Amino acid sequence: MSVRKAAQLVLKEAGGPLHAGEIAKRMISQKLWATDGKTPHATVSARLYADIKKNGDSSPFIQTAPQTFGLRTGVVAKSATPKNDRQESKAKKQTLSFTRAAEHVLERFGDKRPMHYRAITEKAMELDLLETQGQTPEATMYAQILTDINRHRKRGEQSRFIQHGKGFVSLSRWMGHGLAFQIEEQNKKVRDALRKHLLAMKWNDFEELIARLLAEMGFDNIQMTRGSGDGGIDVRGTLVVGNAIRTRMAVQVKKWKHNVQSPVVQQVRGSLGTHEQGLIITTSDFSPGARKEAQRADAIPVGLMNGEQLVLLLVEYGIGVTRRSHDIIELTDGIDSKEAASE
Repeated sequence: MSVRKAAQLVLKEAGGPLHAGEIAKRMISQKLWATDGKTPHATVSARLYADIKKNGDSSPFIQTAPQTFGLRTGVVAKSATPKNDRQESKAKKQTLSFTRAAEHVLERFGDKRPMHYRAITEKAMELDLLETQGQTPEATMYAQILTDINRHRKRGEQSRFIQHGKGFVSLSRWMGHGLAFQIEEQNKKVRDALRKHLLAMKWNDFEELIARLLAEMGFDNIQMTRGSGDGGIDVRGTLVVGNAIRTRMAVQVKKWKHNVQSPVVQQVRGSLGTHEQGLIITTSDFSPGARKEAQRADAIPVGLMNGEQLVLLLVEYGIGVTRRSHDIIELTDGIDSKEAASE
């Protein structure tokens, strides 16, 4: 069983957050997961953090403290054994994350108009789209929506949601015109131009750019290894999270136009040192075979970052782009129209 699935089962059974060491201990004792590594807690911690980093609010996990993880509200772990009562399984409705539930409600009931987050939450609960034991699910809903908006704004891309003020939100895809649409169109052009610029860069400049990005992301002890006969690895470093989690990483960089294939993943995995994790960064994309090989259950997983993800991270950390802000004025609701007309 994968670390991801085994951790879900352990955390569901525990009913609350656990330290990575305890999660690993229970996974092994219950024979949900086996490892020959000497530091299983470090492996579990790195995998769960990587899942949160990669999937955001779609991840089933949340980090509540250094090396301590719990299940995200609204996520239900699947049982390790199939239920005998299949009719009950089919009748049980699927639960969603808060943002996916909000998107579903807006699409079905918004009629292309903003809805208040309380109304969205009420409808989502009514449809059994959420499973939460929290006392204020509407507050969680609004916080998750705002987090989604802010995260995408940092990356220079349009969130699926638009905030209208006073708790009202709508879906961005409903807007085919207006200021928000024009800003997203401009930002998309810049992202496309940045990606083309990456392909045109000299290799040394590109390599230095990647090293700078890794440093901004929290990597320490970054060493350029290209040309050292290091099995194709271009950069080595340590990903530091909150001064608590340290993961040694070996990175291969591909400034390619064509997709990366599975042999490259195998090459990176074969070049990993003791307790190292692998990462491939490319300006292009990965073939289905490469993605499958990277997540092979009986081997060390290799992280994959394609050109689109690379551009979004460069924008998020302000590398190669400049942010400009402008003041927008709007009429307030409190102005007295009769008084204004008499002046």
